[in-house]
Amino acid sequence: MSLHLVQGVAVEDSGSGPAVVCVHGLGGTSNTWTSLQSALNGFRFIRIDLPGCGRSLGNTSDISIKDMVDCVQTVCRALSIETAQWLGHSMGTMVCQHLAQRSPALVKSLLLFGPLAAPTDAAREALRARADKLSQGGLAGLQEVAEALLKTAVSAHTQSHNPAAYAFVRESLMRQSPRSYADYCLALAQARAADIEHIEMPVLLITGDEDLVAPPAAVQAMARRMPRAGSVVLQRCAHWTPVERPHECIRETRDFLKRNA
Repeated sequence: MSLHLVQGVAVEDSGSGPAVVCVHGLGGTSNTWTSLQSALNGFRFIRIDLPGCGRSLGNTSDISIKDMVDCVQTVCRALSIETAQWLGHSMGTMVCQHLAQRSPALVKSLLLFGPLAAPTDAAREALRARADKLSQGGLAGLQEVAEALLKTAVSAHTQSHNPAAYAFVRESLMRQSPRSYADYCLALAQARAADIEHIEMPVLLITGDEDLVAPPAAVQAMARRMPRAGSVVLQRCAHWTPVERPHECIRETRDFLKRNA
C-alpha cells in the first residue's frame, strides 16, 4: 500500500486493476472503508481523507461540497485516474453525486452508503446548531456532540452486540478537529442537491432500516429518481453501514463492482 500526499490531502492507494475511489462522510476518514477491503480484490483501492480530516492538512474555513469535488478531482489527476467506480458514505455520497454531474467521464458507477440528495430543513438546522456548539465548546463540545450522535448514528443491535463497531464510530467522531468538524457541518447545512435525474451511470444505494439520516423510504424514493439506480436496506443497521454490517456490505460491494467493472 502507498500513501500519497496530494496538496496536503492524504490518500491510501493499494491493489491493482480498475480504480475504485472512496469518499468518507461527516465525522469519517479513509478508515471508514477498511472493513470492505476484501471486496476490492482485483481493483485499485483508493481512500481519500478530505481536507482537515484524518491525516490530511488543509484550511476548512468556508469549505463547500464544490471544494470537496475539486479535491477529489485533483487527487484523480495526480494519480492518473481517468475513470473509476466511486464509493461514498453520507456526506461523501453528495460529493460523488455532484462529481458524476460535473465530470461524468470520471464516474463509471456509484455505490453510495447512507445516501442523501440533500439534508432536510430540520437536518440543516441541527447541523448549524452542532457547528455552533463545536465552535464555542472546543473538545468538550465535540465530546457532547459525539455522545449525542452515538445514540442514533448506530443501531441498537450494534450498540449491544458489536462493541468494536460502536467504539470505532465513537473514535472516528472524537478524533475530529472541532474546528474542521464545525466547518463541515456548515458545508453540509448549505449544500444543495445534484441533478440526480440526469446521473446516467449505474447506481446502488445502501441504507439501514434504522438510519435516520438516510431513511429507507427516502432512499428508495431517491433511487426512483435516478435512471439506473437500485436500493438495498440492511436490517438492524443505522447510518454507519460499512462499519455496522460489514459482511453484507462486502457482498453487495463485491457484486456491484464486478458487475460494473
